[in-house]
Amino acid sequence: MQLMEEKILAEGEVLPGGILKVGSFLNQQIDVAFLRSVAAEVARLFDGCGVNKILTIESSGIAIATAVGLAMNAPVVFAKKHKTSNVDGDVYSATVHSFTHNIDNTIMVSKDYLTEKDCVLIVDDFLAAGNALKGLIALCRQAGAKIAGCSCAIEKGFQKGGDEVRAMGIRCESLAIIDEMNDTDIKFRS
Repeated sequence: MQLMEEKILAEGEVLPGGILKVGSFLNQQIDVAFLRSVAAEVARLFDGCGVNKILTIESSGIAIATAVGLAMNAPVVFAKKHKTSNVDGDVYSATVHSFTHNIDNTIMVSKDYLTEKDCVLIVDDFLAAGNALKGLIALCRQAGAKIAGCSCAIEKGFQKGGDEVRAMGIRCESLAIIDEMNDTDIKFRS
């Protein structure tokens, strides 16, 4: 998606440790007009796939997933990273390592919200090592849900997570794939 690449070049910032900061438009302050365009593109890519549920992980993926849910007229479920008093009953769970925070989280979704009747589109903001997507895929498999595919706003192609997800036989569509990134330059996959 040319628009995503242009936005990253105009407003993104590369931080030490291979972190791409896009907080000005994607995951802290949200450019809603831009988000509408992102959601429309994801909906176009997965049109006709039978998606009846959008799944993401808290917290940065929620805004994108909600916009995609609106565009596809599908409810959004997000996996929580911590069990709280409002998560009761049986849950599906998986362990996910966070690249950004360098910690393991046990993600969970209530069995009430993810079932074998669902055709799920997994949506997230970033795809790096692929740990979040793999955890969400594990939740879908535990539920017996069909996976229509995964869509991420930005993929760090050099970290190979997208390649691993695709090697699992799961369709993975990223709106911008970065093949190289340093303090002064970002190179996108053509």
